Amino acid sequence: MESLSNMHFNLRYIILLIVASTSISSFSQTETEKEITFISTKIDSIDIQRDKLLVQLEELKLNKIQDDLSAVGNPICSEEIEIIYHKAMILGYNENHEQAQWVSHIVLPDVEKGNVSRTNNFRKDELVTSGTASKADYWYSGYDRGHLAPSADFRWSKTALSESYFYSNMAPQLPELNREKWAELENAIREYVIENKIQVYVVTGGILNDSLPRMQNKGRENEVSIPGFFYKVILDNYNHRGIGFVMPNGNCNYPIMSYAISIDSVETLTGINFFSKIKDEDLTEQKVDIDIWQSGTKKGDVTPLNPTTLEKGMINSVQAQYNIGTKSTVCGTVVSTKYSEKSGATFLNLDKKFPNQIFSVTIWKDNRANFSYIPEVELKHRKVCITGNITNNKGTPTMNISNEKSIKIITEENEGNQ
Repeated sequence: MESLSNMHFNLRYIILLIVASTSISSFSQTETEKEITFISTKIDSIDIQRDKLLVQLEELKLNKIQDDLSAVGNPICSEEIEIIYHKAMILGYNENHEQAQWVSHIVLPDVEKGNVSRTNNFRKDELVTSGTASKADYWYSGYDRGHLAPSADFRWSKTALSESYFYSNMAPQLPELNREKWAELENAIREYVIENKIQVYVVTGGILNDSLPRMQNKGRENEVSIPGFFYKVILDNYNHRGIGFVMPNGNCNYPIMSYAISIDSVETLTGINFFSKIKDEDLTEQKVDIDIWQSGTKKGDVTPLNPTTLEKGMINSVQAQYNIGTKSTVCGTVVSTKYSEKSGATFLNLDKKFPNQIFSVTIWKDNRANFSYIPEVELKHRKVCITGNITNNKGTPTMNISNEKSIKIITEENEGNQ
């Protein structure tokens, strides 16, 4: 039997081993914690340095915006205005109308990854010496405080986005415009910038004149004019192309490209000379190629036919939505076609391609024998007038036709007679 002293010795030995092991483990853990603290501190230091660099980078980009805006020239007009220079935009404030005659800014490719949230910090612009409109002028007026330079264009910069909420950058827009087609136009410009990876110059404003009505809400502090129309001109100076838009201050029932005109035409309507310093100004401002300004998913779409050029009783593809349930003749350009091998049906889309179609035609399998030609081939890219009953297919006006007599192909000779 083992002696009691030996047992005590073994027990003490075991205890010493446990204590030693614990000490080694504690020592190792302490060293690991030191390493974690060191690396964490280093990361924090890098983050601080990165934040400082981002601030510097933002400031440099804002400085470049001013240089680039200066290079194309401020808009020139005959009205008495005060030119205000903010970091991300320049505006010509018209005190008589209590809004900007024009606001000039640049949409950068940075907008794609920008994540600065809107602030809704609407406030007076202290740089305007005569004072600007205020919250009281818009409150319960029935009009939105419509951004001329949209805040979403500046979501890459807290400074720029904040500036966009000055009342000097606002004009009274009806909700039907501001929240719908106008917002769609602003988004289309951003899509163009992101897709082409270039910056564009944008000038925006209401078409102002002395006969405009004024907002009449109670408690107003100023007499703010209500433009009947708003304009926007865009310059892609890299590709030497430009385009203008004019939209009524209300419902806009047509696709945004229906409101596209040349920059020269906008200059005639507004009396403003845009981009006066650029080279090849006449070439850039006179030409309008709608297709190149549309995003990749919308290329191939065309402007619906002007209803005033159609024969009496005929309508265009946009008007079809207001004639559901009636027998009508709808005219437009067949921009896309599809033959379904599974169902044997043929599908035609007028003016806007699938999945953004605004008017579609279906020829079912049993009716293809009533055509002397292959409809999806013969009719593609042709201008046509199609007669039949308009139905609603999941929100899209649709017409089912049974024979080629329902389709009239518009030739150049036909167009001249309409």
